[in-house]
Amino acid sequence: QLQLVESGGGSVQAGGSLRLSCAASGLTYSRGCMGWFRQGPGKEREVVAVIYTGNGSAYYADSVKGRFTISRDNAKNTLYLQMNNLKPEDTAIYYCAAAFPSWLLLVQIDRYNYWGQGTQVTVSS
Repeated sequence: QLQLVESGGGSVQAGGSLRLSCAASGLTYSRGCMGWFRQGPGKEREVVAVIYTGNGSAYYADSVKGRFTISRDNAKNTLYLQMNNLKPEDTAIYYCAAAFPSWLLLVQIDRYNYWGQGTQVTVSS
């Protein structure tokens, strides 16, 4: 059973940076997708950024392009989300998720079958 544990959330002022981490354990497939999703107050959960472990290809939501970077340390089985130039509208609970096994990049939320518990990110103006 794949388990995901997020860390790195917190409170920051607009323009600041945070880095989220997601440690994965119990991984038995080498190819799949891992990503970050978020759910703001009164909003539906949405994709932020996802990465395909097979070739490293990534997808970013338009709202975070140029500000957020997703990366993965294969040796540590850890996923990261570097968030720069944060805005108040980035305030949300951020979830790490995984879709294993997979042989292509997936962006649909319902394709992700493993989820972390979430970490709060609050950006003040």
